[in-house]
Amino acid sequence: MKTTIDIPSSELKAVVKNTGAKSRAEAVLVAVKEFNRRRKLAVLANRLKGSLPNFMTLADLKAMREDVKWEAAK
Repeated sequence: MKTTIDIPSSELKAVVKNTGAKSRAEAVLVAVKEFNRRRKLAVLANRLKGSLPNFMTLADLKAMREDVKWEAAK
């Protein structure tokens, strides 16, 4: 689908550079796909927040990081 939009030149150049795209159209497509992917991940993270009661707590993580046996196993 063709769409006419006004994107500031500096922003478009940055998107092309950061995506490694060969064209401006490809760069915009990559940016849109990445935006949509991150949005979906954010929605999923919000849905799962607090829903894993048996998951490791911050205290468990801290204890594991301070455990000498765990450090040696890395």
